[in-house]
Amino acid sequence: MAKKRTAKGPATWGVLGAEMLFKNLLFVLFLSFLGIVYIANAHYAEKKVRTIQSLQKEVKLLRWEYMSIKSENMYNSKLSEVKKVANEQGLRLRKPKKIIAK
Repeated sequence: MAKKRTAKGPATWGVLGAEMLFKNLLFVLFLSFLGIVYIANAHYAEKKVRTIQSLQKEVKLLRWEYMSIKSENMYNSKLSEVKKVANEQGLRLRKPKKIIAK
């Protein structure tokens, strides 16, 4: 007697694939959930990296501004510059007096 040959080609995969899917539905849903979490985590991490980069640029700009204001303040607080400003306003600088407590 000859054995019956059944076609196990691509035509039967649809039925077998659907049966396997329904048998393992919880596992497929779990894998789908993990995929969604993985994608969401990647988007979250990329957003954080962009935020960090923008904050680093802002810190760099603020540091430049701080350094320029600091150098300008140091220049303006020199005794010669203070004398110039005081003379323009009609003030005279006196020598400090020594106070002795008994």
